Amino acid sequence: MPARNVAMFSKLLIANRGEVACRIVKTAKRLGVATAAVYSDADKNALHVALADEAVRIGPPPARESYLDGRKILEAARLCGAEAIHPGYGFLAENADFAESCAAAGLIFIGPPAPAIRAMGDKAQAKRLVETTGVPLVPGYHGEAQDEASLAQNAMRIGYPVMIKPSAGGGGKGMKIAEVPADFLEKLGAAKREALSAFGNDRIVLEKYLARPRHVEVQIFADNAGNCVHFFDRDCSAQRRHQKIIEEAPAPLVPTVLRAAMQGAAIAAARAAGYVGAGTVEFLFLPENAAFYFLEMNTRLQVEHPVTEMITGIDLVEWQFEIAAGAALPLRQEEIVARGHSIEARLYAEDPARGFLPQAGELLHLTFPEPRSYLRLDSGYTAGDAVPIDYDPMIAKLIVWGKDRPEAVVRLSQALGELRLAGPRTNLELLRAIAAHGSFGAVPPDTGFVERFVESDLFAGKMAEPVVVAFGALGLLCERQNAADERARRSSDPFSPWHKPNGFRLNGEACETLRLYETSVGREHRVAVTYLRQGFHLMLEDKVYSRVTGALCPDGMLEADFDGHRRKAFWVRKGEQLFVFVGPGEPYLFEVVASSAAGARAHVGSAGRLTAPMPGRIAALLVEPGAFVTANQPLMILEAMKMEHLLRAPKDGVVRGFNFAIGDQAAEGAELVTFEAKRP
Repeated sequence: MPARNVAMFSKLLIANRGEVACRIVKTAKRLGVATAAVYSDADKNALHVALADEAVRIGPPPARESYLDGRKILEAARLCGAEAIHPGYGFLAENADFAESCAAAGLIFIGPPAPAIRAMGDKAQAKRLVETTGVPLVPGYHGEAQDEASLAQNAMRIGYPVMIKPSAGGGGKGMKIAEVPADFLEKLGAAKREALSAFGNDRIVLEKYLARPRHVEVQIFADNAGNCVHFFDRDCSAQRRHQKIIEEAPAPLVPTVLRAAMQGAAIAAARAAGYVGAGTVEFLFLPENAAFYFLEMNTRLQVEHPVTEMITGIDLVEWQFEIAAGAALPLRQEEIVARGHSIEARLYAEDPARGFLPQAGELLHLTFPEPRSYLRLDSGYTAGDAVPIDYDPMIAKLIVWGKDRPEAVVRLSQALGELRLAGPRTNLELLRAIAAHGSFGAVPPDTGFVERFVESDLFAGKMAEPVVVAFGALGLLCERQNAADERARRSSDPFSPWHKPNGFRLNGEACETLRLYETSVGREHRVAVTYLRQGFHLMLEDKVYSRVTGALCPDGMLEADFDGHRRKAFWVRKGEQLFVFVGPGEPYLFEVVASSAAGARAHVGSAGRLTAPMPGRIAALLVEPGAFVTANQPLMILEAMKMEHLLRAPKDGVVRGFNFAIGDQAAEGAELVTFEAKRP
C-alpha cells in the first residue's frame, strides 16, 4: 500500500466488543495507533479489554445501558483522549445520530457520513434511493405508514409468504416470516419489539419472501473525492434464522455478465448516497432466472470482511483508517486483484437441535487449529472466558484460503475438525457436517440450505461407544489419583498408604461402580471398576477391559492403554459434568451420578412444565394468572442475546401464576409458570 498522504490520528477508541474489537486493535497496533477499549460489567475480563492499551467501563451488561449508550461512549473517548472512534459492526455502527455526535465532539467517526447512513442504513429509504438508479428491487413495501392495518393491507398486496424486516439494523435481528395472514400480527409484533430492543427503532419494511435465492453481496469503498471501487463479491447464502454462518469470496457460479452488473449496481448505489468509507451492497440472486434484486446496504464493515481480505491481500480496516483521516483511495479499480477462494465459518454458542437457541456459559476448553499461512482465526474469547447472555453469541470466525473453491472447502473441513470446545452448546458439529457434505462442495448453497440440512438426521442422538464411556470413567479415576498425589506431596508423610485412592482391602480386590448419565440420549452407563496393582479392570454393559492404565495431564489430555491399545482423548470436568473428546467432533457430555438415589434424573423441560430454554429476561407475559390455556398457546416472551423467544404452553391447563415478573432474569432450566392441569 502506498505511504500515507495524510496525518493519521494517534489514538483510537473502539466502541464495540468481542472479535471485531480485537480485530481492529490488531490493525491499529500494526500502524502504531494507540487503542482504548470500552467494556460493560459483563466484559470486564474480556479479551478485547486485555488487548487494548487502555479500557473504560461504560455500564452494566444490558446493551442499552452500555454499548448502545452514545453519551457514555463519547465520555469514554474524552476521558482517554481519543481522536477517533471505530464503531465496528452492530451497536452504534449504523447510527447516524451517533456519527453526528462524534463530529460535534471533534472526533473522527470511522464510517460513512451521517446523511449516507440515514439514506442507506434505513432499509426503506435505501430502497427508495436505489430505485432511482434503475436497480431492480424485491417486490415489497417500504412506505411511511406503519400502523398495523396499513402493513397488513400491504402484506396482502405483496402476497404471502411475506418477510417482515426492521428498517434499521441488520444481522438478521427481528426478521420474521409470515406464512399466512393469520400469522402476520403476531410476527409483526415480535419483529417490532426485537427491532426496538436491538436498534432503538421499530419501523418495518415488507418484502415478498423468496424461498430459495442466493445471497450475493459486493464490498465497496469510496473516498471524499467521489472515487469508488469494489472488492469483487461474496456469497453469504448459508444462513440460519436469516443470519449468515458461512460466507465465501468470490461468489461461485455467477455468470460473468451478471457479476459485472451487480458490481456496477453496488457502485451506482454508493454514489447515489454520497457514500464515503467501507460499505456492502447486498442482493438476492436467482440463478434459475439469471436475475438479481437489491436487498439492502450495510453502512459499515461486514462481519464477513475477512474473506475479501484473504483473496485481495488488502487490510480493509487500514483502508477505513486512511479514508477517515481524509486520504484518497489507495488503489484504483484495476489495481485491486482477486486471487484464489476464501471461506469463513462462524462459530456460535447456540443449539442447532433446538431451533438455534442462543447459549451462554463458560468456555471450559477451547483450542483452535495450529496456525497456517492459509488459515485465519478471529475471536474475542479464550479458554476460561464466559459467553454472556446479553450479546450476540458468536465465539469465533474461522477463515481459510485455497487456490480454488474445492481446495478451500477441504481446508475448511480440516480446520473445523481440529477445533475443540467444551462448555455451552455450539454449532460446531453443524459447521463440520456442512463443510464435509458433498452437496456443499459441489454446488453453492441457497438461503434455505441450512434449515433443510438441519432437518436431516444430523442431530439424532448418537450413543457413546464403550471406549468413550471408558475414557469418561478413567478420567475420574485419574483425577482422583492426581488429587491424592498432590495431597501426599503436601503432607508430612508422602509415602503413607492412606494417600492411595485404590480402595485397598486386606482380603480381595477393591471394587466400585461409577455411573455416568449421557445427556444427549438419556441413558445411564454403569462402569464396574476393579482396582488392580497397576491400573484398573473396567466392566461396562457391553464391553470388558481387562487392564486399563492412564494419565491425566493438566491441559486435559488423557493418555490411556486399553489392553495394549494406546489411545488419547481430551477430558474436561466442570462440577458434575464431563466432556470427553475422542477424535474430531463434538465432545460427548456425561453427568456424574453421585448415588443410586439420583437415578436416571428427570431433565429440565420434561412434559407438562414450562422452563427457560436458556438464561434470559422476561420481556412479556401474554396471559393473565388464572387463565385457562390450551397446549401450544403463546404464554410469554423470553429475551436473550438480543432476540425474542416465544414460549408456549406445554399442555392444557390453568395458569395459576408466573414465577417471574416482566424484566426479571431467569436462569436456564428455571420453571417459569405454575400450572394446574385441569379446567377452572
